[in-house]
Amino acid sequence: MLTRLLSGDTPRSGLLTALLLIVLISLAFAPFLFPGTKSLETAARICIFIVLVASYDLLLGYTGIVSFAHTMFFGIGAYGTALALSATGPTYTSLIWGTVAGAVVAAVFALIIGLFSLRVKAIFFAMVTLAVASAFAVLVSQMSWLTGGEDGLNYRIPRELTPAFKLIDEKILDVRINGKLMAYYLVFFVSAILFLVMLRIVNSPFGRTLKAVRDNAFRAEAIGYRVVWYRTTATVLSAVMAALAGSLLAIWLRYTGPATTLSMEIMIDILLMVVIGGMGTLYGAVLGATLFILAQTYLQNLMGVAAEATSALPFVSTLVAPERWLLWLGVLFILSVYFFPTGIVGRLRAGRA
Repeated sequence: MLTRLLSGDTPRSGLLTALLLIVLISLAFAPFLFPGTKSLETAARICIFIVLVASYDLLLGYTGIVSFAHTMFFGIGAYGTALALSATGPTYTSLIWGTVAGAVVAAVFALIIGLFSLRVKAIFFAMVTLAVASAFAVLVSQMSWLTGGEDGLNYRIPRELTPAFKLIDEKILDVRINGKLMAYYLVFFVSAILFLVMLRIVNSPFGRTLKAVRDNAFRAEAIGYRVVWYRTTATVLSAVMAALAGSLLAIWLRYTGPATTLSMEIMIDILLMVVIGGMGTLYGAVLGATLFILAQTYLQNLMGVAAEATSALPFVSTLVAPERWLLWLGVLFILSVYFFPTGIVGRLRAGRA
């Protein structure tokens, strides 16, 4: 049953299985295991970024396409939901049609980019996507009458998904059963379903063809596969999944702005998560997103503790000062690439073999 749920793509490593189970259990019971607003925000962000990173891996790891427009699709999904809720009120109908509209618009943009650009060489396609994404970000910032400009949009969501709504008055394991908890589990279960859908896609005949196109496009074309069609379809699927992840972020934050969805920093983070976890393995998106977001969130606090503990050693305490957390995050990334050149998942599976 579990093998069928995973589309036959089992972890194939005992340690990898244990790590994935730890992540799954931690996210499934995060409100009860790690009480507090910051830990819940971190868990929700991990769920959303697992979908976003997996959708990019569908493009980069399985199809061999380098794109810098992924945050554009992410932002389209977020703004679709945000605009629908802002325009027609905090109803489930608005939420649904805004999410669907964002996914459709992202699919159309991806189709246009794919049809007009995927025939060129990889580096030129990457430059085209970078130009389109930059132009879109500038356009969103300038259209303040619609998108709120740099300030973004604040809006209301259905009351059942807000902290003001209480499902029951009593606490369970010292946790309030309110709308915030329901919103978290909406994010968690939708993210899990989207991840399983992508796992099914990459382990289908379509997914195996994508790998053939990635490994040798000329040979795939020679034996009859329409390479541009497969690449374009993969681009559209990846864009739709990124847009749905953006919608989840919009629901969770109740705010959408250029800094939270369209910035180049997010695009770089996605690339780092894919590389750390392992390209061409959706499980890599789980580990890469989890480790990277945990490091982003808690590394500075840990360095503050280390700085206090080493206060008697001036040089060491200065080196581990909290304001240098980005430096150490870069060092951790370099070390992960050095010791895990095929990513964490690739390394663990190779060790198992």
